[in-house]
Amino acid sequence: MNFHTYGEPPSKSVRIITGQSVLIDPSSRPKGTCLEVESGIARVYCPCEETEGMTLAFLQSGDQLRTDLLCSEGVCVEALTDLSFHSNVNIDENIGYDAVNEWTLQLLRIRHLGNAEQRLQALFSILVNRLGRRCGQWCELPFRLTHERIGELIGSTRVTSTRLISKLRSSELLIAPIGTQTVSVAPSFIETSPL
Repeated sequence: MNFHTYGEPPSKSVRIITGQSVLIDPSSRPKGTCLEVESGIARVYCPCEETEGMTLAFLQSGDQLRTDLLCSEGVCVEALTDLSFHSNVNIDENIGYDAVNEWTLQLLRIRHLGNAEQRLQALFSILVNRLGRRCGQWCELPFRLTHERIGELIGSTRVTSTRLISKLRSSELLIAPIGTQTVSVAPSFIETSPL
């Protein structure tokens, strides 16, 4: 796995380019602090040997990652788009919303749908509704996920996710233009999602 260890100068803004990951070590951080995303989109995943690469959440601007609730091995933060986050932000207990817990719950719900097609549709629906935007006739995600990552998220193999994505492309429900980092999804596909 290719990631940098994030050292922790206090209250520093950290920038990560698309595709890079940092390991957040909870033992090196003060209690009661968190990271807050300033801009960009991140994937939070587990670095543990047994669950290496397991996605826990996606974060966007304003979301907080509570470092006092991490497993002892920490978590990794991957920049899906150019990412900036602020370190050692005090936890806002009044928010009443934990982005990581909410995402983990939604990803678990997706994994429990009946078949891989339903799970893929639910995954794209939640990604577009939370992290994407409507662009004319399409809904657009500002990042791409590998077929292997999609397989991990929907509980299938890379081969199955590739087959399902090819089916979406041939049905003109998904477009991933060459030379861009975006993915366009048909609104009709999102609107009929089982979740």
